[in-house]
Amino acid sequence: MKITWFGHSAYRLDFGTAAVLIDPFLSGNGSFKGDPEAATAGATHIVLTHGHADHVGDTIAIAQRTGAKLVATYELCQFLGAKGVAATDPMNTGGTTDQGEFTVSLTIAFHSSSEMDESGVLHNLGLPNGVVISPKTKTEPVVYHMGDTDIFSDMALIAELYQPSVVMVPMGDRFTMGPRSAALAIRRFFPGAKTVLPCHYATFPPLVQSPDLFLREMGEQVGRVRVPVVGEPFTL
Repeated sequence: MKITWFGHSAYRLDFGTAAVLIDPFLSGNGSFKGDPEAATAGATHIVLTHGHADHVGDTIAIAQRTGAKLVATYELCQFLGAKGVAATDPMNTGGTTDQGEFTVSLTIAFHSSSEMDESGVLHNLGLPNGVVISPKTKTEPVVYHMGDTDIFSDMALIAELYQPSVVMVPMGDRFTMGPRSAALAIRRFFPGAKTVLPCHYATFPPLVQSPDLFLREMGEQVGRVRVPVVGEPFTL
């Protein structure tokens, strides 16, 4: 699997014939300096954790340009479908959908999910989620993207159910866990994860600006952490 981090919580996973975008916030993302069209070329699927603008990001434009299928909660699929996303596969917390080469499962997350329209009306867009991408071939890793969340003890059940080997963990504080809670979540609940990718930091000033404290809090388990360079793919 080739993984590319675009800054914030935006990732691209390439494996087999699938090109999966998670939370593709590119335009307006201060950490991303590339070309959004080039970065998302050939996308087959878009998976969203929740409806905030810094996660929905370029979803509509990408879907219209590439024909990528949107996989998200029912409310998000309905909302974005009305805005021009043609192919949607709605689901909800606890569910799993078959996407051909892989499945998508939605887990709980402790956050919110909404969007304000041009007239100032705030739309509730269902529950926030984490997402699990499970390739069907045993040679590819299972990926758990926590979404935006606080730490919660049922992460232990997520680890037991899905056994992810890659975990993407928000650690920027203010809107999600900070570095200390994020490191505790990984150490306590995901001892089997081989690769830990910190995210949701340094995008704008109120967030933690570096992963240094997270790395320190990981202690003797810091060797499991990989800090990606924005826009530079790596292979697992």
